[in-house]
Amino acid sequence: MEEKIKVLVVDDAGVMRRAVVDILNSDPMIEVIDTAENGLVGLEKAQRLQPDVITLDMDMPVMNGISAIRHIMIKCQIPIVVLSSLFADGAITFEALRLGVVDFVPKPSGAVSRDLNKGKEMIIDRVKLAAAVKVGNIHRAKLPSLSENKPENSSRETLPPEALVIIGTNLCGPNTVIRMIATLPPILRAGIVVIQDISLKILATFAEQFDKSVPWKIHALQEDTIIEPGRCYIGSTETSLSFTTSTEGKPLVLVGGPVDRPIDLLYSSAAATFQGPIVGVLLGGIGDDGAEGLGMIQRHQGTTLVQDTHYCVFPNLTENAIRCGVADKIVKDRDLAAAVQQTLES
Repeated sequence: MEEKIKVLVVDDAGVMRRAVVDILNSDPMIEVIDTAENGLVGLEKAQRLQPDVITLDMDMPVMNGISAIRHIMIKCQIPIVVLSSLFADGAITFEALRLGVVDFVPKPSGAVSRDLNKGKEMIIDRVKLAAAVKVGNIHRAKLPSLSENKPENSSRETLPPEALVIIGTNLCGPNTVIRMIATLPPILRAGIVVIQDISLKILATFAEQFDKSVPWKIHALQEDTIIEPGRCYIGSTETSLSFTTSTEGKPLVLVGGPVDRPIDLLYSSAAATFQGPIVGVLLGGIGDDGAEGLGMIQRHQGTTLVQDTHYCVFPNLTENAIRCGVADKIVKDRDLAAAVQQTLES
């Protein structure tokens, strides 16, 4: 018999602990081995019990969720799935993802039994995926010291970007995106568009805090948006993102309903509509999305960069792209920003 995934549930609300335990124990592949009522007790039990996955609330007494993540990732390196109602707090969502949690899942609001059952499949799915991560590849993102205001560059922003950087990823992608953008100098002739696995409930507050933390101007892609140079736009795989051209001749991203292969759609639509240089970047994630779109970028004389699978939390996306022969360069995690910069400047 296959060994069950052992989970520690950390939440200060007794009714929520019981609800999450019932949800997880309803799956034959998962076993909740214990619970904890705050981060300090959770840390002690994590060290002693060594669960495969921890589900973690954010708003708790004694030790809150952010402090617990910091200690757990240093002392135990156990994959964490956040289940929290604090998704409207940009500082908390951004910090949790920056520190390397597998996912930040908004805790359902309203009637606990009704709303939690709606999210039952997602909670179970995220725990199962978390158990499969390469936990040694999870690293907190270091942020630059912002000593001055971001350049406005208003005269250049009246023109379309001379180049596009398209970054595709899904689960565990936000952490890598933060690390990459934080070390990439604002190349004002280029516009960056990112598609990643992030709840639409979290996207706006995540982007707002991201914007405060890096030299790039960060925007949430929640509606049809003209892409300007010197800006980074973050979208969610819960929607479709596709490039077209505005009446002013600028690249325009259309935001629509969910599709099966959102990374492929974003890459291929950019290749089909944008006339300047394109750098397609594929980071780690699950599934096989992205390879077909990277191939289209190659055929339109763009450049494709793929994260080295040895450095991915989930290697499936990049393994598939490399196997399909659509990676111009395979890049180590710490070298991704430099590879983008070098490609744009060459």
